[in-house]
Amino acid sequence: MKKFLKIALWVLVGALFIGTFVYLFINSRTKKTEYELVSPATDAVIEKSTLLTGTIEPRDEIEIKPQISGIIAEIMVEAGNLVKEGDIIARIKVIAEESQLSSAQNRVSVARNALDLQRRKSERTASLYEKKYVSREEYEESQTALRNAEIEFDAAVDALSIVRDGVSSANAQGSNTLVRATITGLVLDVPVKVGTSVIQSNTFNDGTTIAKVADMNDLIFKGKVDETEVGMLSIGQPMTITIGALRDVTRPAEIEYISPKGTNENGTNTFEIKAAVNLDSISGLRAGYSANAAVTLREARGVMSVPESVIEFEGDKAFVYVLVDEKEQTFERKPVEVGLSDGINIEVTVGITATDRLRGGARK
Repeated sequence: MKKFLKIALWVLVGALFIGTFVYLFINSRTKKTEYELVSPATDAVIEKSTLLTGTIEPRDEIEIKPQISGIIAEIMVEAGNLVKEGDIIARIKVIAEESQLSSAQNRVSVARNALDLQRRKSERTASLYEKKYVSREEYEESQTALRNAEIEFDAAVDALSIVRDGVSSANAQGSNTLVRATITGLVLDVPVKVGTSVIQSNTFNDGTTIAKVADMNDLIFKGKVDETEVGMLSIGQPMTITIGALRDVTRPAEIEYISPKGTNENGTNTFEIKAAVNLDSISGLRAGYSANAAVTLREARGVMSVPESVIEFEGDKAFVYVLVDEKEQTFERKPVEVGLSDGINIEVTVGITATDRLRGGARK
């Protein structure tokens, strides 16, 4: 009985050993790989496009500056207000220089004395003229001198008003102390406050900006393009603008400017581009919104194409594997010439026909 159990145990061990050996042998054999078959597409359209990032900006952003130096006394607008050309934006209080003020006051005093003197002379001449002691010519000359003295006095008073208050007594509405909008548009920014000192533009200074105004009906896309792609762009080329902050908003645009000089950013040369875009019908649009511009760099229509994954590149050469025997799945390696690629499909110009079947990816 013990001998029988011993023999049975050895038989079981032997069976396990043989089974393990057979299993390992079967799994160690190389399985034949099966591939998916791909047919070339005919009359295909291949587009090479790029996506540019940038912002939506007004074509012209005007900085409103004062025509006289002084202190902001009143501000009539704030960012977001619509203004028309000629609307008053702010009022400036003039701080006169002592020398100019003193000179203007002295001029008024001199003009007043001259007017008083001429008025007395004119009265005496008129009295003598009535008594026929002087000629009519002398009388008219005295009247003319009196009017000239009055004009000079008014001019001196007006000059003093301008120096002291910045306001012409003869034309207060047209005073330089009133800062007016030079265009019709939207106020984008008011960088000053009441009490801020401002200076007018001159040879040595650009002057203080009172407000920035822009026409929001005339907008452009401003972005950057890499030096490897700038040569594929041209003036008048169409693109599609997408605004990130506004969902489902796309607009056609047209390139109108490509910078002739690049700038180096993080080791990469980029060129500025501008494109005209019609966005005036979009509500809630704000200057400075980030946007993307999709532009087609090159295009090929009516061509033969295959998935780029079936192409095997070797240096500057390209190859495909053409099916020879479907049953055994044997392939022949053939050189091909390729053209434009969109990153998924690639144009094949020479090397295969529309009836060829190509080796694709391995089946799982």
